[in-house]
Amino acid sequence: MERIRNFCIIAHIDHGKSTLADRLLQFTGTVGDRDMQNQLLDNMDLERERGITIKSHAIQMKYMHKGEEYTLNLIDTPGHVDFSYEVSRSIAACEGALLIVDASQGVEAQTISNLYLALNHDLEIIPVLNKIDLPGAMPEEMTDQVVELIGCDPEDVIRASGKEGLGIEDILTAICEKIPAPKGDPTAPLRAMIFDSVFNSFRGIEVIFRVFDGAIKKGDKIKFVNTDRVYNADEIGILKLKQQPEKEISAGNVGYLISGIKVAKEVKVGDTITHPDRPTTNIIKGFEDVKPMVFAGIYPVETSEFEELRASMEKLQLNDASLVWEPETSAALGFGFRCGFLGMLHLEIIQERLEREFDMTVITTVPSVQFHAVRTDGSILKINAPSEMPDPSSISHLEEPFIRAQIISKSEYVGGIIGLCMDKRGIIKNQVYLTSDRVELTFEMPLAEIVFDFFDKLKTISRGYASLDYELIGFRQSTMVKLDIQLNGEKVDALSAIVHRDKAYEWGKRLCEKLQELIPRQMFEIAIQASIGTKIIARETVKALRKNVLAKCYGGDISRKRKLLEKQKKGKKRMRQVGNVEIPQEAFMAVLKLD
Repeated sequence: MERIRNFCIIAHIDHGKSTLADRLLQFTGTVGDRDMQNQLLDNMDLERERGITIKSHAIQMKYMHKGEEYTLNLIDTPGHVDFSYEVSRSIAACEGALLIVDASQGVEAQTISNLYLALNHDLEIIPVLNKIDLPGAMPEEMTDQVVELIGCDPEDVIRASGKEGLGIEDILTAICEKIPAPKGDPTAPLRAMIFDSVFNSFRGIEVIFRVFDGAIKKGDKIKFVNTDRVYNADEIGILKLKQQPEKEISAGNVGYLISGIKVAKEVKVGDTITHPDRPTTNIIKGFEDVKPMVFAGIYPVETSEFEELRASMEKLQLNDASLVWEPETSAALGFGFRCGFLGMLHLEIIQERLEREFDMTVITTVPSVQFHAVRTDGSILKINAPSEMPDPSSISHLEEPFIRAQIISKSEYVGGIIGLCMDKRGIIKNQVYLTSDRVELTFEMPLAEIVFDFFDKLKTISRGYASLDYELIGFRQSTMVKLDIQLNGEKVDALSAIVHRDKAYEWGKRLCEKLQELIPRQMFEIAIQASIGTKIIARETVKALRKNVLAKCYGGDISRKRKLLEKQKKGKKRMRQVGNVEIPQEAFMAVLKLD
């Protein structure tokens, strides 16, 4: 146990976490040159395509230091703010963290927020300045930034390059010497924490855990405290590149467990594993429940696939604990689920994974955030979807969630960023110059305004330099209205949205224009209307496809032509009563990209 080190890698997006993890694995000989590839731990196609880490990945390495063999358990974490829950779970299973800072970009918003996460868990921080081989690297300046942030000595900051493999040995030495060994009593009753789980279609559910006290042996009876279920430990082992079965995993170590669990609901991330005959009294405090930021409905294209979609969602939830969902129905789309996500990227990824991993084609409705409706009697109703909005006469006011956003950027883009935030109903709270050309802006703004395209616009304004990090600060009163879309007088509930009154007209108009482009022409005229309650605020018309009935008239009396046109008009009118409008999938997606 003295020679076990558990650590994770934390940093901002794109500061080189996965590349550095690759080099560590290579240097320690965990992976042979034959098996080596970039982003080795990212085992999802999506991760490789986009070049981002979505899941945290655990792997064990062996390293000789001063003639003694150390066991190093590394957990690579995602950098994007939408996957911060993954990071917080990984941190709970470690004693130390490598804080990586890009030598050309310096300390960014996510660097700071992940650092605070790690410090809250009393982790030992090893600062690493990565990418020092870049032509634009400024090691001296960036070292000063890191020193200021953590309060360490400049000599403690390790200079490295994941790409070139510089400074890897220094990092490994620092891990062995600085990160404390795990505390725990190998003789005490078993106490282990589940920090991740994966669904394997051949072997059932694989649980990834960290042992704090005691030991777990192959064939033991084990109990999950939260669900109160008892299983057999059919196979236990450690996580190398491939799973490596072991006879025993003792205190301080990280491993996996296969016990033939079939039902996804029986495994909860953050649960405690113990022995049923000798249970631990000290239950591990699980993770706080995740707070979803964005809610959207996910519906199967074929209504008959509802149960399959449910099974897919359960399996996906195992692997991604930050996904929250419950069943709901819609008049237009039938049965589906109301899902909670941590952001728009998270929603996109879930949609992609459903299609790729489970072959499910789904329709996603307009995302919205959670509102609180305060009734006239003072009780609070939570509204996750526009369809849940009660009658306006029964509520006194609506409250919407506000966030505190930290934006770090170059000072030349400050004007554009403030303009963007003001446009999104933000209030500037603070402005601090970190260096002469880097500034930290703090805003308070409604969450509903930032979930759609805020991040993309921020990146565009600042040429990719600005970084954003946000946290929820509570609910505030606001004048929100429900905007409905009607096609030929029928409401389409999947396109409804709750928007701020000042923006309702603009939103309704843009949405009608967009739908006019996307809805194909029919044999009858289609009226697209946006309404608030019974008041129509915008309208567009999709003209009917018409046959030229006057083709065979040449010359002659106008009344003949008029008669034919009147006859056509009546026919169209009758058709409109019986015809129904199919809304293409693009129309649902277009709402997300209103600009």
